[in-house]
Amino acid sequence: MREFSAHWLGRARYADVHALQERLVEARIRRSIGDTLLLLEHEPVITFGRGAHPENVLASREQLAARGIDLCETARGGDVTYHGPGQLVAYPIFDLRPDRCDVRRYVRDLARVMVAVAAGHGIGASFVEGDPKLVGVWVDESSPAHWPGDPRQPGGAAKPAKIGAIGVRISRWVTMHGFAYNVSTDLSAFRLIVPCGLSSSSYGVTSVAALGLTAPTVQSTALAAVVAFARAFDARGALAEPEQTGALCNGFLSLRPRAVAAKG
Repeated sequence: MREFSAHWLGRARYADVHALQERLVEARIRRSIGDTLLLLEHEPVITFGRGAHPENVLASREQLAARGIDLCETARGGDVTYHGPGQLVAYPIFDLRPDRCDVRRYVRDLARVMVAVAAGHGIGASFVEGDPKLVGVWVDESSPAHWPGDPRQPGGAAKPAKIGAIGVRISRWVTMHGFAYNVSTDLSAFRLIVPCGLSSSSYGVTSVAALGLTAPTVQSTALAAVVAFARAFDARGALAEPEQTGALCNGFLSLRPRAVAAKG
């Protein structure tokens, strides 16, 4: 059975965590570490994927700087997205060999993790297949507890909104990047972009809080995600001790005391 160690990093800047991921991917390729899951919140940032269109950022650099929002280019798939406080970000550094070397299956597994986490919040979420622009996890804002089906089909979701985004990179079957699940995110920041290139007139963005539910903390959501990852990947997952997480991040992140008190 697979095993992975999960690390709660608290809140961190995107560039720092990106550098950490790159180091961990290299280590995982060399097999000097095992499968590793990073769980965190980001400081406000807009990121560009490999397929990003600059015109999908609707605000100027000056406007973004005034709001304290960074801009970063990445090698993940997808277009433009936003990360910020109130959002659970999960970065699996997993070696998919020997039995999970299937990119589509991996993306579906990430979606299943978020669907399971959403179910724990009383939300009926799902993913939509057949259109790369719809990659992610969706809810129907008109019926948050129940997913009626593909919004492109008759009788499907009447008001589809994305609650979780996915963007990945895989090198030698070792994964990088991952997903972002909106718990209590400030959704006004998504108005500064065209999220994943999708018009807000057809597809919205939502969060647990925006659906009118009591939003848990991001940290408690991270703990639920560890369980969901273990089930989705047929694995055993263990949350690392603060000292282990500090050693993992040494030289890349300065962890705050609240960021490592993840058990309990």
